[in-house]
Parts: sequence; C-alpha cells; structure tokens
Amino acid sequence: MLAFAIRNLFVTLAVALGLALAGLWAWRQVPVDAIPDLSDNQVIVWAEWPGQSPEDIDRQVTTRLARELQGLPGVQTVRGLSLYGGSYVYVIFEDSRDLYDNRTRTLERLAQIQTLLPPGVTAKLGPDATAMGQVYAFTLQGPRDTESKRYVLDQIVVPALRAVPGVAEVAPAGGVVREYQIDIDPTRLEEQGITLDQLMAAVRAAGRDVGGMSVEQSGIETMIRGVGFIRSVRDVENIIIRGDRMKGAGVRLGQIAQVQLGGQIRQGLLADAAQEQVGAIVALRVNEDPKRVIAGVKQRLADLAPALAAEKLAFYDRSQLIAETNATVSANLVEAVATAMFVVVVFLLHLRASLATSVSLPLGMLIAFLVMHLFGVSANLMSL
Repeated sequence: MLAFAIRNLFVTLAVALGLALAGLWAWRQVPVDAIPDLSDNQVIVWAEWPGQSPEDIDRQVTTRLARELQGLPGVQTVRGLSLYGGSYVYVIFEDSRDLYDNRTRTLERLAQIQTLLPPGVTAKLGPDATAMGQVYAFTLQGPRDTESKRYVLDQIVVPALRAVPGVAEVAPAGGVVREYQIDIDPTRLEEQGITLDQLMAAVRAAGRDVGGMSVEQSGIETMIRGVGFIRSVRDVENIIIRGDRMKGAGVRLGQIAQVQLGGQIRQGLLADAAQEQVGAIVALRVNEDPKRVIAGVKQRLADLAPALAAEKLAFYDRSQLIAETNATVSANLVEAVATAMFVVVVFLLHLRASLATSVSLPLGMLIAFLVMHLFGVSANLMSL
C-alpha cells in the first residue's frame, strides 16, 4: 500500500483531497449537542380517564396496557405509572431497533387492544422525543394576566412552534386554562327526574353545528345550517336537557345548575422568585440537530412578537451550553494539533517531512467526522 501511494502521487493526493472535502461536508452536517443522549430506546403510551383514582386507573387501564404491550418484538421492559386521571406506560425496546418502527408496531397493538379499555378511554403515543430532548424553555412577559397569557400561548404560540422542523412537542406550563364550569343543584335535578348521565349527554350534544342541505327559491340556492357552538355562558345555560312536545316547554340547564366561566383545577405552577409565570418547554425529535431546532424556534418566536404584544424570556437555552462546550473542545483540539506538529518538527528537524506527517492529523479528524455522519453519531463532549 505504501509503495502504491508513493508511485501514484496524483491518485494519493486526489484521494486525500476527496476525503478532506467529504469530511468538511460531514462536519457541517453532523448534529451538534453538548452531551450525548444515553436515554433508553422507549415509546411512551398514555391515556386519560378524568376523575378516576389512581387505583381504578391502575387496575382497569395501566395493567391492561402493560400486559398487552409486552408481546411486541424487541421489548425488554414495560413500566407502568398510574396517576389521578391519567395512565402512563413506558415500553423500552432493544437499542438496536429503529425508534419509528417501534412506534408503528406499538400503534398497531393499541388499535387491537382498544376494546379492552373502559368506554371513553383512548390510549395514545407520546411525542417522539427522549429524556434529553428538552432544549428550550421560555416565558411570556407582559401586562396581561395569567389567564390571557395562557390563552395566547395555547391558541397562537404552541401551534406555531409545533410547525418548526425538528420540534416533537411544545408543552405549555403555568397559567389558567379557561373552561365552562357547571355546578349542579342535586335537589332540582331530582325534582325534574333527570339523571346525571342524561345531563352530560345533553351538554355533549349541544355544542356543535349541523348542516341542513339547501333550499332553492327563485333560482337562488340557500345553504341551511344550525349553529350550536357554545360561545358564552348564556349559551350553556340555554341548553335543553329535556323537552316536552305536548306542553311545548322544556327544562334548560340554567334552571337546575349554575354556570360560570372559570379555570381548570391546577396541580402545578410555573413561577420565579417574583411572581407566577406562563411559558412552554420545547422538545426536539430524535436524531435532530439541537442548534438548528433552537434557531428555528427563536426565529418563529421573533416572527410572532408583533402579534403577541408580549416579550419572551428564555429560562433554559441549550444552545448556550452547546456553544461553550464546543468552544472548549475545539480549543483543546487546536492546541493538541499544534503541539503535535511542534513535536514532529523538533524531532525530525526537516520542515517538509514534518509538514507531510502533520497533515495526517487534521485529515484524520475530518475522516472521523465523515464516519460520525455515516453512523449517526452527534458531535458532543464525549465523541469529540
């Protein structure tokens, strides 16, 4: 091999130049992170069952999901967690298996076991992110109250950030989620002979629009629709629970219950030393470049700033840690290469031979970046 390289100088230089260019290209393509992602190859399955105790959820939801998901190919461990109103199942697969193939097989199994769950409970897949995927978190600053900030966050900011390439999930935190609250009077409910199930069914059926085809008159076709979407407290109070066709009267929700606009019961809080805050946490997809995703999130927030009439304040930004880590590693690599070249020159005392020997150091680094790109290894503190 050495004889071939010496006799065919042009081929040797062409191969070296090609590897150097490929290494430079790979260096720009390799995802850059601060620390390696050593989390498990797992798929998260969760289900909501509002109002139920952890014991009931564990017996009727978590246990059934964990039992049925154990038979998936490549499964190592299945862990369940039952909380008030929610169930979480963590399915851990072998490291050699593809994450999205695991998610596909898990989704197929969930479609088969849906009938085993209680009525109204639907199991869903969690975001395709890992435990190290939380890369950016921010709060909204401005004169609005926490309820208005949360409404802006849910309706404008979160949908816009989820459209950023590489973002797996945007989790809102803090604030008050607006909802219609119905406080039922048990005495009036019993006097009217109405059950709680009938009342809930009437409320579910009321908040929707329906179509009535069209009517043609004088050559003009007019579309007919019934508007039923709830837009105010009065609309909720006017929901008919039971009608009487013979007397032409009915029982409305406002006659047996008190309706008001309030906030959901909160089990958590986002705050600093001064006051309560409203914000969100951004998680990126697996094998995505954190620097590019964070840059995209910042750009989208900058585009939304005129419409939000509020400022964003980041309280966690991994790009700063990535920049500091890479600056430290890069400085150490430069010092190591310079020291090695100096040692070669001192020992050989021949500049041309020293240059030829020292070229192999940066060339080897560029080839290493090419191999890292081919095997999907990110440029982090450990790999560098």
